[in-house]
Amino acid sequence: MRRVIVIALLIIISFVLQTTVFNFHDAVGLSPDLLIIITMSFGIMRGRREGLLTGFFCGMLYDIFYGSLMGPYMFLYMTIGYVNGFFHRKYLMEDVMLPVIISAVDEIFIEFTVYVFAFLLRNRLQFGYYLGHFILPKTLYTVVVTVVIYRIYVLINKYLKKKVSEAKK
Repeated sequence: MRRVIVIALLIIISFVLQTTVFNFHDAVGLSPDLLIIITMSFGIMRGRREGLLTGFFCGMLYDIFYGSLMGPYMFLYMTIGYVNGFFHRKYLMEDVMLPVIISAVDEIFIEFTVYVFAFLLRNRLQFGYYLGHFILPKTLYTVVVTVVIYRIYVLINKYLKKKVSEAKK
């Protein structure tokens, strides 16, 4: 129960930071996607199920506040959380390189999907412009923030694991 409360608080804090602080102090008109970072982090640290559930709630929050339809971002974030959960057993938690690479791939996946459905299907074919002005800067910004925030999530995950093991004794 404690894990659910902590993850819910982290999702809410990440969403508020993403939409207020990072949106106010954006570097190039873009803010890092903290919801992708939390979905990726808990998918990697806890597995497919928790990545899927974290992605569901992150996507639902994004759809409620910014989407015109309920479900597209929810599906994208759930997919990312589930796929990232496959790396759960294949990495060391303190290793930062794998989460950085995965967050870059996740961000490119989300932004490319947004490009296809929001621009390409409306006959806006300037992919080079969109890549250079939106996808790559936002990916770079998210990757830089991932290095810092992922370490915080690792510490929180270790603390929660420690509390669960103490409660079992």
